Amino acid sequence: MITIEPYQQCHQQEVIDLILPIQQLEFNVPITLNDQLDLLDVENFYRKGNGNFWVALHEKKVIGTIALIDSSNGLGTLRKMFVHKDFRGKQFGTAALLFNQLNAWAVEKGFTEIMLGTRDSLHAAQKFYLKNGFEVIDKKKLPANFPLMAVDNLFFVKKLR
Repeated sequence: MITIEPYQQCHQQEVIDLILPIQQLEFNVPITLNDQLDLLDVENFYRKGNGNFWVALHEKKVIGTIALIDSSNGLGTLRKMFVHKDFRGKQFGTAALLFNQLNAWAVEKGFTEIMLGTRDSLHAAQKFYLKNGFEVIDKKKLPANFPLMAVDNLFFVKKLR
């Protein structure tokens, strides 16, 4: 069984060990831990305002992550959505469980929209976002408070109200 729980400090190394190989080896994204120091300080980076960070657990092992940054003015920024390759797909529903947790939190906390950045080469991720109510948005239309990541080149928005 897969459960979704709020991130705890004890998850830190497992989260790093999940995310870095997916980024670097599986998707060839030129990014290191030094490029994402947020992973070393989840509490202060993601839990400001109404932000949060969740992990998907299977047999007490981290198999997925998702985070929401409170970017202010009703904007939530989805970050760090990763699922171990052995737990992807409809038969597990890991990505849906993670996203549903984030979406419910965002609605409960009064966010009006969720935005995210990704890479145009990540086709499965794009399909997932479109299926879950996101629309592509031009980079030029991103609000000033959207936290850009240098590796992202495709952006999505989902209106919540």
